[in-house]
Amino acid sequence: MLMEQMSLFGGENTLQGPLASRLRPTDLSDYVGQKHLVGEGKILRRLIEQDAISSMIFWGPPGVGKTTLARIIAKRTRAAFIDFSAVTSGIKEIKAVMEQAEAGRRSGIRTILFVDEIHRFNKAQQDAFLPYVEKGSIILIGATTENPSFEINSALLSRCKVFVMKALEESDLVELIRHALRDKRGFGDMDIIIGEEEIASIARFANGDARTALNTLEMAVSNTPADRDGSVTITAQVISDCTDRRSLLYDKKGEEHYNIISALHKSMRNSDPDAAVYWLNRMLEAGEDPLYIARRIVRFASEDIGLADSNALTVAINAFQACTYLGMPECDVHLAHAAIYMSLAPKSNAAYMAVLSSRSDIKQKPAEPVPLQIRNAPTQLMKQLDYGKGYVYAHDTEEKMAKMTCLPDSLMGARYYRPTDQGAEKQLSERLKAILEWKNGKEE
Repeated sequence: MLMEQMSLFGGENTLQGPLASRLRPTDLSDYVGQKHLVGEGKILRRLIEQDAISSMIFWGPPGVGKTTLARIIAKRTRAAFIDFSAVTSGIKEIKAVMEQAEAGRRSGIRTILFVDEIHRFNKAQQDAFLPYVEKGSIILIGATTENPSFEINSALLSRCKVFVMKALEESDLVELIRHALRDKRGFGDMDIIIGEEEIASIARFANGDARTALNTLEMAVSNTPADRDGSVTITAQVISDCTDRRSLLYDKKGEEHYNIISALHKSMRNSDPDAAVYWLNRMLEAGEDPLYIARRIVRFASEDIGLADSNALTVAINAFQACTYLGMPECDVHLAHAAIYMSLAPKSNAAYMAVLSSRSDIKQKPAEPVPLQIRNAPTQLMKQLDYGKGYVYAHDTEEKMAKMTCLPDSLMGARYYRPTDQGAEKQLSERLKAILEWKNGKEE
C-alpha cells in the first residue's frame, strides 16, 4: 500500500480518467488561482522554488487547488513524498508510514507527507503525527475544507503554517475552461464550438470550484452529439441541462454552516429582508433542515426583538409549526414570511441583556436566601419563622403593586431589564419608569 502511495505521481496515463485529473497542472507556471500565495515573489512560491518547505496546512473550499499544489511540491522537492488519505487510513497505516519516515530521517532523507482531508482524522490519529513533526521525521502538508482552528489539534496546528486558499475567480475558471478546450489532454483534438456566454455560464455555476467547472464542461461535451462534420456545438440549452442545480458550498456540520446561519441572523438584525431571504434560501437549497432554521428564528425573536414587538415570537412559533406540518418544499414561504417579519420588526436586545446581566450576578455574587416576605408559608412552623411576614398581595392594593423588596439585600436596586424606546418597548419603558418612581416614593 505504501509503495502505491509513493508512486502516485509517476507513470500515470494522462489520456485517461476525468478531465479534471488529465488537466491537473504539474508546474507553478500552469497553476491557476491563489496568486496571493504563488504569484511571483509571494511567500509560498519562494518556499517551493527554494525547496524550503516546512509543515503546513492548506485551508480552502473544494476544487481550489490544494491537492494540485501538493503534487507540484512533490515534483520539485528533493524529499520522499507520500500521499495519504484521511478517508481510507487509520492508526495502523499512520504508524507504518511514520516508521518508514523515521528510517529515512536516520539515512538523511526528508519525507513530505501529504494528508488530504486531514480534518477527518480524529484527535488520536492527529496526535500520532505530532512527535514525528516535532523531531523532523516528516514535513506534514495537510489539506482541509474545514477551519483548522476547530478541526486540527492545537499542538499540531501550532507547528504548521496555515495557508488560506480562496475560491477561484470567475475569470480564473474561464481561463481554465479555455485551456481545457485547447489542450490535447483535454479537448484539443476535437472541434468544440462553444460561445463566450456558455463558457461564462459554466464558470458562474462552478462557484469557484475548478473541478466542478471541468466536470460540467466534460458533461456538456459528452452529452452533445457531433454534427455531420464532426464538430460538437455546445448550446445554452445543453449548459442549462448540465447546471440545473448548483452545488452550493455548505456543510451542515462545518464552518460554512455557521457562517451562513450567522449571515441570516445578522441580516435580520440589520433590518435587511432581502439579505435575510437570500441566506435563508442558500441554506434550504443546500439541504438544511427547515426546522433548524425555524428554531434559530424563534431564538432571534426574543434575543433581538423581544418586547419591542412581542408578536415576533408568535410569528416565529407559527412558522416553526408550519414547517413541522408541511416540511420542504412547501414551508419555504413560511420561513421567508418569518424572516421578513423579523427583519422589519423594531429591534431590542433588552431581554437578552437582562438575562446576561442577571446571570453574571448569579455567578459572581453569593447565592443569598429568598427574602422572608416572598417565601411561601404553608405550615405553622414556617409562619413562626416569619416566612411570608410583610408580604403584600398586589391585587389587594389600589395600584396593583407593593413597595416590598423581592431581591436579596445585596442586590437591592439592581436593574437587569432596561427597555429601549423601540416599538412597543417605548411604552414599557415609560411604564417601568413610573413603577420605579412610585416604589421609590416619587409619585407623579
